Amino acid sequence: MSQRTFPGTFPAPRTAPPFQDDDPTSSALVGLGGLPVPPHDLDAEAMVLGTGMFQAEAIDVIRPILEPGDFYRPAHSDIWRALLVLRDEGAPTDPIAVGAQLAKGGNLSRVGGPSYLARLFTAAIPVSGADYHAQIVREKAELRRWQATAVRLLQQTDAEGADPERIKAALDAELSSAADRGFGSGGQRLTRFAVDGWSFVQDLGDQVAPIWGSREQTAWADGESLMLVGPPGVGKTTIAHQVVLARLGLLSAVLDMPVAEGERVLYLAMDRPPQIARAFARRVMPADRRHLAERLVFWTGPLPAGLDREPNLLAEMAEAHRADTVVIDSLKDVVGKLTDDEAGLSYNNARQRLLRSGTQLLELHHQRKSGGDAKRGERPVLDRVYGSAWFTAGAGSVLFLGGAAGDPIVKLHQLKTVTGDVGPLSVVHDHTRGTSTVEAALDPAAILSASPQGMTARELACRLTGEADPDRSDIEKARRRLETLVKAGKATRQDGTTGGTGGGQQTRYRSTVRHIAAVS
Repeated sequence: MSQRTFPGTFPAPRTAPPFQDDDPTSSALVGLGGLPVPPHDLDAEAMVLGTGMFQAEAIDVIRPILEPGDFYRPAHSDIWRALLVLRDEGAPTDPIAVGAQLAKGGNLSRVGGPSYLARLFTAAIPVSGADYHAQIVREKAELRRWQATAVRLLQQTDAEGADPERIKAALDAELSSAADRGFGSGGQRLTRFAVDGWSFVQDLGDQVAPIWGSREQTAWADGESLMLVGPPGVGKTTIAHQVVLARLGLLSAVLDMPVAEGERVLYLAMDRPPQIARAFARRVMPADRRHLAERLVFWTGPLPAGLDREPNLLAEMAEAHRADTVVIDSLKDVVGKLTDDEAGLSYNNARQRLLRSGTQLLELHHQRKSGGDAKRGERPVLDRVYGSAWFTAGAGSVLFLGGAAGDPIVKLHQLKTVTGDVGPLSVVHDHTRGTSTVEAALDPAAILSASPQGMTARELACRLTGEADPDRSDIEKARRRLETLVKAGKATRQDGTTGGTGGGQQTRYRSTVRHIAAVS
């Protein structure tokens, strides 16, 4: 008489017959190339399958852990696939149902027939222990993969004309694949980065914590990458080095915006490392030696592998160097073909995995070459950033430096904002000292303070953009800048009116500060 189960109950433990002995249904109990029999545990496999047949709910516990290929005996892989199909259809998973499913594909006799299914059925264990035995099966499968990899590497190294680089690439690919499989251990592949809805909204949807800037005007936000874009020679590296020094606690602010101190920076100096070293040397002194030696790491030259083949590489490098900040100088050196959308997607995948690990990311990039219709000083847009749109689509903030190589004063625009807009700013570079400051002439507070009659948002937009007829977006940006001054107590607002004989009056803002010190 068969044992019955009821909702909420589990079968009692049983004494399973051994399955480690040789079995006529298996063709996999032989070693490879004289090696010992590959690692396996047929008893654990039998318990997993028997439990799935005894109680269908156990399949839901096991399936996040195991794939069909994880079973050593081919017959067990076929049986597991049959169990998955039946469970997905909501059908019974007892030996009779499994046998019928296998018979549909002509596999019943190949797995050992109804008698072997019945034998597996007697190995059922409580569902609460199914994940434990599934982990044993998974671990043995992983050992077999590494054994097979070792055999392949030995064969490749012994082959005529063996290429060390191709062998290394094959090993790198296997390591990357193993890392991806690791996410699936214990069901973590499906749950590791999942959070409940309330926590998601409250933790991630809360006011952004700025890395560089303020909550009202954020140049670089926690958990989002910052892309610094511009043509050669406009000071991208100069500004990046100052931000790095601020992350290390050697500066408090860059371009008059505070920078949150971090722990350790990994700087990927792949584009002309000697030039990067000379530029950095302008800002450091012998007294900084110990500080930089402990908290700043430079990687020179190409990455050890392509990000399309190893999407976890950036995160792994950050972990290896205990870095909470990574700087990529520059993007063209980590992506093979910048205009290829597939390459852009691969890079964005690697970028997001790094950010998900809790590491901050600063990226240096360049603009596309200007066409014949491009004019000096024209206002940049995201289309001016070179390469696939996926580079800017996945970035949290995009800052663009406009100007010509060697210009002492360049214009900074924020093309992709986080909170309030940063800029436009006139940035003054001291190339000898490696410093960058903001020209006070475009400071909204200074402009308003110097206007006794006050200003409208349109008038401020004209001053900031240098255009007589600014567009609506520029006027809105200027209005938000003025409202920020009002909230800070540095300005007052006189609301405008609409209609009337003389027409409407625009809202006007006046400074509450008589003298505002020039920005140095």
